[in-house]
Amino acid sequence: MEKVMIVTGASRGIGAATALLAAQRGYAVCVNYKQNAQAAQDVVAQIESGGGQAIAVRADMAVESDILALFAAVDERFGRLDGLVNNAGILERQATLRDIDSARLRRILEVNVVAPFTCCREAVRRMSTRDGGQGGVIVNVSSMAARLGSAGEYIDYAASKGALDTLTVGLAREVAAEGIRVNAVRPGVIDTEIHASGGEPGRVERVKHSVPLGRGGKAEEVAGAIMWFFSPEAAYSTGAFLDVSGGK
Repeated sequence: MEKVMIVTGASRGIGAATALLAAQRGYAVCVNYKQNAQAAQDVVAQIESGGGQAIAVRADMAVESDILALFAAVDERFGRLDGLVNNAGILERQATLRDIDSARLRRILEVNVVAPFTCCREAVRRMSTRDGGQGGVIVNVSSMAARLGSAGEYIDYAASKGALDTLTVGLAREVAAEGIRVNAVRPGVIDTEIHASGGEPGRVERVKHSVPLGRGGKAEEVAGAIMWFFSPEAAYSTGAFLDVSGGK
């Protein structure tokens, strides 16, 4: 049977590009989404038109019961799990720390930190050779913000991605002997819809001159880096980070 992968936040942007590329490389894909069912179904339709298998499953990453239902849906449909891409993430409107209240901070941490921890837990329970699984790969989609700090814009988002980096290192060491590799990709300035969530849809155009390569990245370029970690060439890589940032 072909391998099975869950991609969270896969109805658009990096998640959608990753789901499509994973299907091209032989994975059956669970396309997770929160609100845009039509966009998720469009990704599924593209996968199926290419001869692949996919399902769209709604789950709000801020709700643990939704996450559990997501994994249960994959159990029921495919009966196995080989890969997880923790891609879902949020940011809020650009602000400095003086204007960030605790409610906003909790929203960011719930989706960007607590949810990946929960998804990793559920994936490990299914993939670990210690528990009868066949091993697998987890890739966390972090951000260069974890290293750069996003001063004056999204330091709460940056901090959440820093936590995700720490999870990557710790979990990689925790489950290496159980047949599971855990790595992370850190995108830089990528041309996706997430910038509109921060109140500046044209942010990529504004900041591209600060990138050594002189442009924003594409979702497909990040997807390629994510999928490298699932390839045989990455068999000795765990607890590793791949920056996709145009040199910034």
